[in-house]
Amino acid sequence: MATASTSYRLDAGLKHRLAAQANEEGITETALVTRMLEEGLRTARFPGIVFRDGPSGRRPSLNGGPDVVEVMVGVRYAVGRGEAKVRDAAEQMGLPERLIRLAIDYASAYPEEMEERIARYEAALEEAKAMAEQRARLLAS
Repeated sequence: MATASTSYRLDAGLKHRLAAQANEEGITETALVTRMLEEGLRTARFPGIVFRDGPSGRRPSLNGGPDVVEVMVGVRYAVGRGEAKVRDAAEQMGLPERLIRLAIDYASAYPEEMEERIARYEAALEEAKAMAEQRARLLAS
């Protein structure tokens, strides 16, 4: 991705908080500003999407709900096509259909990122399943 140099004037207090947050996270101010702007633009485009930290890094999630990748895996395995798929995923996940559609819209806007996240999510599920099976075998003997 090409970068472009830019300059902004910030309130001194905001600049201080920015520097402190970047220092706390162990990243540069530029990296923090870039991440915050990207996430802010995405949340402005998709109200109801928030970003959370976790073991897999920062990820898009439904406000007050699951990660977008979890919804998309649910949609992938839902029964039906089109709106029937949305209804089934909503029912299976206990979420309103509008939130399923929001996750689908977000994933549609960032397909490569979402496919990568889904692949990592499914690999982690397979690893957890294998560990559980191994644990069960060890405990059975």
